[in-house]
Amino acid sequence: MKSSESPRRGEIWHANTGGKRHSVVIISLDARNTSERVTSVLAVPFGSYGSPGPTSKRMEPGETGLPQASFLKAHFISVIEKKDLVERLPRRLSQSQMRELVAMVNRAIDPDAPYDDK
Repeated sequence: MKSSESPRRGEIWHANTGGKRHSVVIISLDARNTSERVTSVLAVPFGSYGSPGPTSKRMEPGETGLPQASFLKAHFISVIEKKDLVERLPRRLSQSQMRELVAMVNRAIDPDAPYDDK
């Protein structure tokens, strides 16, 4: 994979995971994503159902470019081989959306992480 083809932080990709194709957001740092020595990325998957919560967020098609409303599920953070990334989608998460996603990942691993459920 050439550096120009490498995934970037905040991009939405289709990936083959566990024999199925899923939409994911790349959350690993670009130093990892573009490295030719590192063969994997960190990603958070979208799911077709769920409910908003400390580690899950509903996102509309206009925010993601996906055909339907989807739930980002930070509690399912995954290591995905770069070779399993199939297609880069045209949309990417904004900086504020990425900050929110990182906070969700933090809440998935830190019981003391702040959460305002208003």
